[in-house]
Amino acid sequence: MTNHHLQLQDLVNRLGNRMRTEVRQGHGTERLQPVHMQALNYLQQCNRYSNTPLALTEYLGLTKGTVSQSLLLLHRKGLIERSSDPVDNRVVRLRLSAKGEKLLKQQNAASEWKATTKINDKKLESTANVLGELLQALQVSHGARTFGSCTTCRYFKGKNGSPSRCGLTGERLYRSDIGKICREHAVS
Repeated sequence: MTNHHLQLQDLVNRLGNRMRTEVRQGHGTERLQPVHMQALNYLQQCNRYSNTPLALTEYLGLTKGTVSQSLLLLHRKGLIERSSDPVDNRVVRLRLSAKGEKLLKQQNAASEWKATTKINDKKLESTANVLGELLQALQVSHGARTFGSCTTCRYFKGKNGSPSRCGLTGERLYRSDIGKICREHAVS
C-alpha cells in the first residue's frame, strides 16, 4: 500500500468517527444510537424495492439480529411503520412514520455539516465522486450490493421522455423511485 492509500484510509476513518460523534450528540430526546439513525436515513433514501429488513441488513452490513433489534426499538418509539407486502404477505415493508420524518428533519438541521461551506462546490462534488467510486470499488471487490440509484444501474431503461423501466423487474419506475437507492442496483 502506498502512503496515499494509508492516508486516505485514515482520513475516511477519522471522518466516520467524527460523524458518528455528531450523531450521538444530536439525536435529541429519543436516545438513539448511530445505527438507529443510519436505519432511519436508509429508509428515507431507499426505493420501493429496498424497504425491507433484509435490504437494510445488507446496506448496513450488520447481523440480522442487530438489525431486528434496532427495528423493534424504532417501531416501539413510533419512528417507523411496518406492513405486509400486498403481493407477498411473507415480505415485511418498512417506512418512516411522520414522527420518524420529523426526527430526521430535526437531526439534519441540527447536524448540518457547516464545515463543508468553507469548501467550494466543485471540490465537494469531486470529493464526493471519488469517495463514491472508492465505496463502490470496495463493495464490488467484496461481493456486496452497491445500493445505487436507478440512473446509474445497468438495468435502467429510460430514454427521451418515455416512461422509465427496470430491466430486471420489467416494472415501470416512478420519479420517486429513480432518484432513490435500490438493493437491486448493478454496476454498469
